[in-house]
Amino acid sequence: MSNDNKDTPSGAFIGYETCPVRRTLTVLNGKWKPLIIYELLPAPCRFNELKRRLPGVSQRLLTAQLRSLEEDGVVDRKVMEVVPPHVEYSLSEKGRSLQPVLQAMETWGENEVKNFPIS
Repeated sequence: MSNDNKDTPSGAFIGYETCPVRRTLTVLNGKWKPLIIYELLPAPCRFNELKRRLPGVSQRLLTAQLRSLEEDGVVDRKVMEVVPPHVEYSLSEKGRSLQPVLQAMETWGENEVKNFPIS
């Protein structure tokens, strides 16, 4: 696979261009990206609010995941020209198109929790 394709994220694995599941997994890879997208579905959010909603994520990792999602065109970053300045994250149109995927994951997870509780 050539790295000349500008649409291929760095670290994308073989089959990214042709396999729909691999393409989706490349965008949603990692523990935090689906959760970040899920938290941004209702409304835009500032960095510290996202960090509060995602206990366990470090500031460094959240920053890296947001940058990666921004590079993939899933998240938009808007710098607010106020004093003090702050940054707001929201889902792009591409990011919003992932809503059915996350809703399917939520439904599957609800059924899993209901039918196979952890004792």
